[in-house]
Amino acid sequence: MELRQLRYFVAVAEELHFGRAAARLYIATPSLSQQIKALEAGLGVTLFERDRRHVELTSAGAMLLSDAREILSLAAAAERRLAGTTGPLRLGYVSWLPEKLLASPGADLRIDEWVMPSHVQIGRVLDGGLDAAVAWAPHRDERLDYRLLWAEPLFAVTTRFGATSVAAEELTVLVDSDLTSWDAWNQFAMEFAESTGCRLLRIDDGGITGTAFHHHCKRLDTPVLASPKRHPTPLPAGLRARPIHDPAPLWCWSLITRADEQRSSVGALREHAEQLSLEFPPDDLDGPVWIPAADPHRDALTSDRM
Repeated sequence: MELRQLRYFVAVAEELHFGRAAARLYIATPSLSQQIKALEAGLGVTLFERDRRHVELTSAGAMLLSDAREILSLAAAAERRLAGTTGPLRLGYVSWLPEKLLASPGADLRIDEWVMPSHVQIGRVLDGGLDAAVAWAPHRDERLDYRLLWAEPLFAVTTRFGATSVAAEELTVLVDSDLTSWDAWNQFAMEFAESTGCRLLRIDDGGITGTAFHHHCKRLDTPVLASPKRHPTPLPAGLRARPIHDPAPLWCWSLITRADEQRSSVGALREHAEQLSLEFPPDDLDGPVWIPAADPHRDALTSDRM
């Protein structure tokens, strides 16, 4: 049992989706699947029940998960002590946190358990409640430093089994009246709908993700843009995830810190984030992409693709 295999296992256990876990780990999906199979063979147990529609932990997998997290935490702490750190940094996130970022050799990271929307976490960075956050930024603020971690392609959820992809103009985009939870998503979704001409639908039941979102998809019987908010509920029977084209919407996850930070640990974390950034464009995107006009990373990512 290797630390690398444990990191892979934890990622799949948290995502319950091999494709998303592979993207989070910056490896190919087949390689991830092979490593999980090797871990299962080495342990002599089945860790996941999986088929073409869903992934779920077995009882053995659920038992291993807490131990795996503790082992990885101890290993990361040992690496930081050996590297010599300059004090703990408080790191917040929204719904995605790359495992390798936590192993930054120059920073002792303490994960903040208060998981909140992007605009809340950015505000906490500004007011000093957090030293750093992994979040989506609607625009650039001179008080903040932004390092791109991942330009995540969003997908459509549809009842159409035959389609291999969905044109942006065919989508329905949901926005929720609860701005406390969904302000960042609403900004992204409304600008996307205005830019592409797709349908905008206002809801008030929190159905941007999870079971309520799936109910909307079935009721509407039309492709619906899925948010990057990760939820443990797998796609139910009758729904499929499909890529989006012309254009493909990208949600840019940033490591956000205060621009005036001078601590070496923050500098090391920024450098580590840059090393983790996925090379762009992703291999499966061969057409135009869409990023909000004021996104801090838009110019760098779309200079030759718009």
